[in-house]
Amino acid sequence: MTTPFFSQNDISIYNSDCLDYLKTLSDNSIKFTLTSPPYDDIRDYNGYSFPFEDIAKELWRTTKSGGVLAWNVADATVKGSETGTSMRQALYFMSLGFRLHDTMIYAKKNPMPAGVSSKRYHQAWEYIFILSKDAPETFNPIMVKAKFGHLEANMKHRGKDGEIKYTKTKRNEFTKVRNIFEYNIGGGHSTKDKVAFGHPALMPEQLAHDMITTWTNDGDEVFDPFTGAGTTAKMCLLSGRKFHGTELSLEYCELIKKRIDLTLNPPAPLIKPKKIKTINIANPSLFEDSQSKIL
Repeated sequence: MTTPFFSQNDISIYNSDCLDYLKTLSDNSIKFTLTSPPYDDIRDYNGYSFPFEDIAKELWRTTKSGGVLAWNVADATVKGSETGTSMRQALYFMSLGFRLHDTMIYAKKNPMPAGVSSKRYHQAWEYIFILSKDAPETFNPIMVKAKFGHLEANMKHRGKDGEIKYTKTKRNEFTKVRNIFEYNIGGGHSTKDKVAFGHPALMPEQLAHDMITTWTNDGDEVFDPFTGAGTTAKMCLLSGRKFHGTELSLEYCELIKKRIDLTLNPPAPLIKPKKIKTINIANPSLFEDSQSKIL
């Protein structure tokens, strides 16, 4: 096993090519992988690219029965056409044996607007392919109050005599959310960590949290082959999961370490001096507001 770049509080980061690292892992050893690979050369990730099919084969080998791979991707537009890379990747995973358990949508509430001259609507969403080896072992759905959960429903059924009858049945008070997950993105939304914006493509922290808590339980281990800015690692730390991930860029490994350090040791909040009223010595009847000085 490669020596980690750093490891603390069950969070281990390897400054390694993910394919080399995966080859050191045992068969059927990963329960959950959450990642957003450097797709379609949409952004420059310090010049690195990846051999998709080789990595996909290793992810299939190392994913355990009941394990899940959450693969967040989108397509570039080249010569007026979307590439379709995302769908081809999903189909390739299926050819290896993965089930396409769910096609989830990551929707951006505040997307980058399309140019005035563009003949396309604003590009506002990406895929999250939920791929599983057999049926998922863990599913902790996000639940919300049902709109009509407080009302009874008239359930129709036909009796033995053929007569239609109605029975009052209590509705479920809560229901699962839809598979379209919406998030604000960008500064102050994807994360409050200013250091994280040293990476060109941040996954929203809330998205990572939602995926991690849906497909794993407390104490489970999560893998990310393209750790990037360390969002998956940070959210594992905050949600009581273990984490191991690879990042080929040394610069991004340093960035991840800073984020984890800041999460474990947040800076003390700045305390603003209170405004106090002081007496004007020349005329004690007059008061003025002034800001206290800290000596």
